[in-house]
Amino acid sequence: MTIKRREFLAASAAAAGVAGLGIRPTFAQAEPTYKPESGASLRLLRWTPFVKGDEDAWVANTKKFTEATGVEVRIDKESWEDIRPKAAVAANVGSGPDLIMCWFDDAHQYPDKLVDLTELANYLGDKYGGWYDGLKGYASHGDTFIAMPLTTIGNAVVYRDTHVKAAGFSEFPKDTAGFLELCKAMKAKGTPAGFPHGKAVGDGNNYAHWLLWSHGGKMVDEGGKVTINSPETLASINYAKELYATFIPGTESWQDVNNNRAFLAGQVSLIANGVSVYYTAKNDPKLADIAKDIRTTNFPIGPVGKSVELFQTSSLLLFKHSKYPEAAKAYIKFMMEADQMNAWIQGSSAYCCQPLKAFAKNPIWTADPVHAPYALASEKLRPNGYAGPLGYASAATMADYVLVDMYAAAVTGQKSPEDAMKEAERRANRYYRI
Repeated sequence: MTIKRREFLAASAAAAGVAGLGIRPTFAQAEPTYKPESGASLRLLRWTPFVKGDEDAWVANTKKFTEATGVEVRIDKESWEDIRPKAAVAANVGSGPDLIMCWFDDAHQYPDKLVDLTELANYLGDKYGGWYDGLKGYASHGDTFIAMPLTTIGNAVVYRDTHVKAAGFSEFPKDTAGFLELCKAMKAKGTPAGFPHGKAVGDGNNYAHWLLWSHGGKMVDEGGKVTINSPETLASINYAKELYATFIPGTESWQDVNNNRAFLAGQVSLIANGVSVYYTAKNDPKLADIAKDIRTTNFPIGPVGKSVELFQTSSLLLFKHSKYPEAAKAYIKFMMEADQMNAWIQGSSAYCCQPLKAFAKNPIWTADPVHAPYALASEKLRPNGYAGPLGYASAATMADYVLVDMYAAAVTGQKSPEDAMKEAERRANRYYRI
């Protein structure tokens, strides 16, 4: 049967599968329809997947869109670290992919280069239980959606259960003091930990922000004044130095792929990662023993007394230089509807956490105990601009790795903790000009 474009777009075919997971649309927001331009084709740039099922499900959904509309979508991939500069170049030169999966609050660096997606975002939010605040903040400016919230890539402590027990711990420590003692004991047993101090857009930022926030530090205050030079930050740096002393050598140059590789090679027994490392082991017969031994948990609680974690997020950017904005909106709408979104969440095996609250009912979150620490990533995340507002300054400070570099310089001895803080303060003030 041939599906005509007008019928497809008006009816929103994806709604057919909503009831299957108990998601009942309210349709409070009028459903927008987007008619692809004649001869339209699209190019999407996405990050290289760490879970193959993520890419497979995304490609399968895209194929369904093309079959229904006739709009071809070319999907290109780049490493995690290369997405941010590629997006910045596209925004600045006014050419390149129509759509890019960006990181964190990158959209705030060039909002005037992006298509307003407010109508579509409000429709989706009303239909599927609302957006999670953290993801919405990354993709919106005031009441305007400058991007489409897409996903949170959860981050959790991943460890070898038998190695933790061999180090003398029957349970995983719940606080930072106990965590340090565990890392010391694991090093003594020859099964050390490893956390990235390199320019890793995901794992490096997640770890650095946890270090800072767990000790009560923050880059800026509520008014956007830089406050990184503080007793709390100093305490977090000194703690990081003690942890770093227990790590496998070389973590100061680690990017996002390195801790996966070291863990699966048996070089380390405790890392922080997405669920991807578990599924890599689970799908490789040679790594079956590691897969069975893997356990996951959230980062321990620091002196601040509560869980405070960053978590990687991604939004879809639609650039004004696109020749086919209506086709692009139709594509975004199709990919965000229930049939496609649920298929993607399930295909990614809990790697990609939903941006809309209704999809928290997806059965993938209870399918395996290893998934549990990732299930609430979208709900729990703290935006990187904390405690100030998100915007150009927060996005640029993260893109410049100000916080990551502060810890790296201090733990490796390149700078004293005090000098590392002063340098971070100086660099952040370049962007936060009050």
